[in-house]
Formats: sequence, structure tokens, C-alpha cells
Amino acid sequence: MGGTFNPPHIAHLICAEEVYELFKFDKALFIPCARPPHKNNNEIIDAHHRYNMTILATEDNPHFEVSRIELDRPGRSYTIETVKELKQLYGSGMEIHWIVGADAILEMPSWKNIDELLEICSFIGINRPGYDISYANEKILKKIRIVDVTNVDISSSDIRQRIRKGKSIKYLVPSSVESYIYENGLYK
Repeated sequence: MGGTFNPPHIAHLICAEEVYELFKFDKALFIPCARPPHKNNNEIIDAHHRYNMTILATEDNPHFEVSRIELDRPGRSYTIETVKELKQLYGSGMEIHWIVGADAILEMPSWKNIDELLEICSFIGINRPGYDISYANEKILKKIRIVDVTNVDISSSDIRQRIRKGKSIKYLVPSSVESYIYENGLYK
């Protein structure tokens, strides 16, 4: 599961847990995007903070892991490069299933080497409130297995906005992530 995780929140965890359980995967690997090519905004905090928060968010789940793969690679973070690196790391026989939200599905036509990526990796798509995947590229949509998970309408952008307004984020993020945000003065 890739993403900016800016910050990681409960909906990310619910989604990963339900997909893990549904497909009986070996593990769910969270990959914080170091330098997202599709997001050029100043709201994305340093990747190391996002990595640390993702570790905190997942630490109590034995089948969740967090990878530094994109943080340790220079340049923009492209999914095609990450998938190829994961295949080298785990062996070409390892099946990789990339979890994407409806927002990402709509952006996929602009992803680097999308046709090759769809051939070497399978995708599991998750519906998100406010995004209509019926507008997605039909060719791409045919290659994605759409699953329904518990619908929790939480977004990182809403959490950042709540922090700026001095509102509570309790129960939207794990308590360890909430503490980390306040201890480090993030999103003010």
C-alpha cells in the first residue's frame, strides 16, 4: 500500500487490514512515497516524519510492515520503479498486489509506464467517498480488482485542516501518531 501518508490515519489501517484478511496475504507492506510525482504542494511534510508516523500507526499489527524503499531511492517516487525493486528484493516469483484508492485509480493514466506496471503487478482498488471510479480509464479499470471495505470517510487533508484550526484529531489517527504530530509541531 503506497501513499503519502500525510498523515497516516485509521482509514488507511482499516483498508489494509480488510484487504489483508480478504485475500489472506502474507503481509501488508506500507510504502510512504518519498517524492510524489503527482503532488506538488507545500502541505507534504518531510518524508522521514511520514515514515516515522507510518511505523507508529502500524506497530501493533504483526502482519503490517513499513518500507523505506522509496525514501532510500533518489528522485521522484514512481510505482513502476518500486514494484521492480520489490520483485528484485523478494524474488520474481513473489506476487505483488498494490492497493490503490479511488483517487489514485483516476490518476493512473498519468503514471509512469502504466501499461508495463499493469502487466507486472496486480492492483486492488478501494472505493473512497467523493470519488466516482466510473470515470476511470476503462482499460485500466479492467485490470483492477475493486473491493469494498468498511467505508470510513477520513482524509489526510481533513486531518491537516483540523490541526490548523485547533480541532481534535483524536480517533482519526492512532494515539501514537497524534502524539507524534503534536510533539513535532506538524501541520501548523
